This record gives sequence, structure tokens and C-alpha cells, in this order.
Amino acid sequence: MQFTPGISCALLAALLFGASTPLAKLLVGEVPPIALAGLLYAGSGIGLLAWLELRRLGGAAGPAREAGLTLRDWPWMAGSILFGGIVAPILLMVGVSLIPAATASLLLNLEGVFTVTLAWFAFREHFDRRIAAGMALIVVGGVLLSWEGQVALTVPWGALAVSGACLGWAIDNNLTRKVSASDPVQIAAIKGLVAGIVNLAAAHLAGAPWPGWLYVGGAGLVGLLGYGVSLALFVLALRHLGVARTAAYFSTAPFIGAILAMGLLRETTEWFFWMAAVLMGGGIWLHLTERHGHLHSHEEMTHAHPHLHDEHHRHEHDFSWNGSDPHTHAHTHGPQIHWHLHYPDLHHRHGH
Repeated sequence: MQFTPGISCALLAALLFGASTPLAKLLVGEVPPIALAGLLYAGSGIGLLAWLELRRLGGAAGPAREAGLTLRDWPWMAGSILFGGIVAPILLMVGVSLIPAATASLLLNLEGVFTVTLAWFAFREHFDRRIAAGMALIVVGGVLLSWEGQVALTVPWGALAVSGACLGWAIDNNLTRKVSASDPVQIAAIKGLVAGIVNLAAAHLAGAPWPGWLYVGGAGLVGLLGYGVSLALFVLALRHLGVARTAAYFSTAPFIGAILAMGLLRETTEWFFWMAAVLMGGGIWLHLTERHGHLHSHEEMTHAHPHLHDEHHRHEHDFSWNGSDPHTHAHTHGPQIHWHLHYPDLHHRHGH
């Protein structure tokens, strides 16, 4: 398997997000769930906003580095903030307060299943039998985790809350793909700030007590790395891989979280936990080893994003350019027909 920039970004995003779940479990006993969700996202937004300002002052990201959000991007951004920045984190914090962090971490694999399903049926992104088989294994693993090792007539509220968070992030992932050509740090910073403000306001209205500053700082740091930096890397992966493949790589996050939960929180597991891990691991392997190539055509399109002058970018410039790569500007792709291995990235979102 070749580790392309998109794959590397997706795996690093998974590492950071996977680590955030057991770390949030350490805080959830001292910070109410809604307030914790707000602090996680506020830490993400404030930290990334500071980085954007430092980047601007340092001149490291001139206008040729990343394309900013445009007016037509904002409806997609609003939807992604609502589902991924407000609804999903609140449900996750409620879930991890009711079930072990290791179980919550592996249950988060359902995000990939929901993401791929929406990408296929709602957004018409192609995936094949191999991806479908991997999804099936992950679903069975999720059922085992929600069973909790016993037959009971009670509703598994913790598992349902985490599953609801997965659905929220799945909607968020598909909406974010629509703006993935834009600056990923700007996207993640805006999401963090808006979601943080809304969740903290909701916590205040609900009468949640304000935690000590040590917990505020801890939640902010976890949010910056596990939500902010992770999201920026996830957007980059969407740009290169499309939604379904990025979600598949990102599905490694729960395994990372489960391992950390057992080490940090001394949580124990039952046989069904390990059976679910095997099933989910098999599903992820099927996703990771999928290869896709065929003769395909490119229709004419105009957009802006960082790019090199490769086989998909053979255009002239109507401005002075020093030859440096990558660079960003609005450019037009002419019609083209060719064959190569590819993912459903910015340039390969065609029908089959």
C-alpha cells in the first residue's frame, strides 16, 4: 500500500482524534458533558485562530498557499457545524459518561459506516463490493459493542448516544467534502469557534457549573489537537481521497482510543469486545487494501485549490508566477479522457 499525502493525513487525523476519547473520559467526571463539548471545540477554534494569525503575520501563507472560503461554501459550512460541531460532540460526551471509554472508542467505527452510506446514497460517491464487505464487518462489530455482553430489555442509551454522534459526524463529513478545496485550517477554526460558543452557551443556560481553570486548559488542549488539528488533517484527506476512503482510514481512530483507554483508565474488557475488534479490524483492512482504476473522462471545470502542474493541471497563467509548487489560484480543467488508479478526489467525482 502506497502512503500518499491523503492517506498520511487521514491516519494522523485518526491518531489525534482516537486519543481524544479516553482523554475526554478523564475530564467528563469533573466537567458536565455539554460544557466539555464546548471547551473541546473552543480550544480547537481559539488555537487554530491563533495559528492563522501567526501564519498571516509571518507571511508563511500568502495568497498562493490556500484558497479561502467563498459565499457559496457557507451553506455547506453551516450544516457541517450544526451536525458535526454541536449535535455530535454533545451526544459523544453523554455516551462516554454512560459506557466504558474503550467501548465508546470502538463504537465510533460506526461513523465510517454512516459516512460511506451517505456518500453512496445521498452524494453518489462510488464504492465497490470490497468497501461494502468492510462496512458489513464494522456494523456487526458495532452490534456486539452495543450488546454489552448481556441480554436485557433496557435501552443501551450510552451506545445509542455514541451512535447518534457517529451519524452527526457522518453528515458533517459529507458536507465538508463540498468545501474541501478551501483552507482546512480556516474551516476547522470556524467550526471550532462556532460550535464552542454554542455549546458553552447551552451549558450556561442549563446551569452547568464552570470547572476549574486546570480542567478548562486541559479540555482546550485536548480539543486543539483531537478536534482542531485532526479536523484540518481530515479536510486535507477529503481533498485527496474523497469521503468514503477517508472515513475508512479514519476508522483506525477507535482502536487507538481503545488501547489508550485500557492503558490510561485501567479498563477491562470482555470476550465480545475482542470479537468486535477482530471484525472491525477486518473491515478496515478491506478498506485499506482497496484499489480503483478505469478509463474515465473529465468534464470541464473551474475551481481553486493548491496544486502542482501534473497531468490534471496543464494550464497557463495570466499572472506572474515564479514556478514554485504547490500554488493556488482559480484555474480551468479542459475535457480529458485517460486511465490510472485514482480516488474520488477533487478531480475524480465522476459516475460509474
